[in-house]
Amino acid sequence: MVRKQDVLKRPDTAELFRRKYGVSAMKNRVVVTGLGIISPIGTGKSAYWEGLKNGRSGVKPIDRFDVSDYPTKIAATVDDFKAVDYIDRKEAKRMDRFTQFAVAGAKMAVEDAGIDLAGMNLEKAGVSFSTGIGGMETLETQFKVISEKGVSKMSPFYIPMMISNIAAGHISMTYGLKGPNLTYVAACAASSHAIGEGFKILQRGDADLLVAGGSEAAITPSALGGFCAMRALSTRNDDPEKASRPFDQQRDGFVMAEGCGVVILETLEHAQKRNAHIYGELVGFGNTADAYHITKPPPQGEGAYRAMKMALDDAKMEPGEIDYINAHGTSTELNDKFETIAIKNLFGELAKKVPVSSTKSMTGHLLGAAGAAEIISCILAMENQCLPPTINYEHKDPDCDLDYVPNTSRSHQIRASLSNSFGFGGQNGVLIVKQFSR
Repeated sequence: MVRKQDVLKRPDTAELFRRKYGVSAMKNRVVVTGLGIISPIGTGKSAYWEGLKNGRSGVKPIDRFDVSDYPTKIAATVDDFKAVDYIDRKEAKRMDRFTQFAVAGAKMAVEDAGIDLAGMNLEKAGVSFSTGIGGMETLETQFKVISEKGVSKMSPFYIPMMISNIAAGHISMTYGLKGPNLTYVAACAASSHAIGEGFKILQRGDADLLVAGGSEAAITPSALGGFCAMRALSTRNDDPEKASRPFDQQRDGFVMAEGCGVVILETLEHAQKRNAHIYGELVGFGNTADAYHITKPPPQGEGAYRAMKMALDDAKMEPGEIDYINAHGTSTELNDKFETIAIKNLFGELAKKVPVSSTKSMTGHLLGAAGAAEIISCILAMENQCLPPTINYEHKDPDCDLDYVPNTSRSHQIRASLSNSFGFGGQNGVLIVKQFSR
């Protein structure tokens, strides 16, 4: 007798099982085989991990435009990126910066995964991508053109450069990927949604491989001004590297950042057929709505609690099986307080035993790319058996009383990690990744 639990461990029999019992009788296992990262603390997985491990801050004064009238004059920028290192110069000029990041990050991830596209069924390969804001630089530039020079001087590439789905389109065109091609816009939860929904696409067999993640490049005059008007940003301008301080009692807002995170997701069967290196296995995804407020989390972090529980239920795991939580941890008063409460409500007496850290303390907040960068943080932490720290944790807040891995990374056994992402509009996404075992 063929048992479902045995088949889940033997991808070679998956097709036979599906034919006998139907597609819904089992789900494909989904693994991560490639990583691409562009961040304020390092480009590429090695540089990124070194930045995380060493607790390096990527926050600095903004010098791209005049910020003398802005209450916030700092951000976490990517200063070592050259689009022409990854993209033809002519093509790069027709892309907004967020799309340049996306294509470059995808190239890193594809190369890291060792994918031979010539030998693949490209109709079963696709893209699941995200952004929170999209082509903000292009939007502002072309608005200035129409205001100062008139409509006849606008670029014919304005719309194709600005729209949010164009990054996924370019990744698809770069590699000829003809399978699912989807873009998720869910503020700070966007790339967790893109990876989580990609996970589900692969589970049900609609694709064999997906390029998944998110990209953001919104450090522009109007975007910075908008977040300043909301009073959401830190104003610690005199000490930028200390500005992002999640869970610290003196936190005063988040720090805007830019960058991109990309993972290659494959069904286990597909990855094993090509002898791919497997970083880890995606096992859980939770996706909930607060239905409460446009920016504030609900009291007690109810939506975050349900998203974490949903991810655990999806993974068929108990809270005690989680060895590390990568917190949303934005360095804002209410988010950090209610995320802490949500963790305590779900994990109970285990809450103070599981390490929780916010890598936003180092990278700043990558907005729509945050979730992708942070699941990569979880994967690298698991690969190195080392917890990235929450830097700038100097003043204990009685409302935030968990183990936040303060200031210094440390060795720790990590078999499974949970990554939180909570966005404006009350949209929540939680991912669980664990060590791969046959």
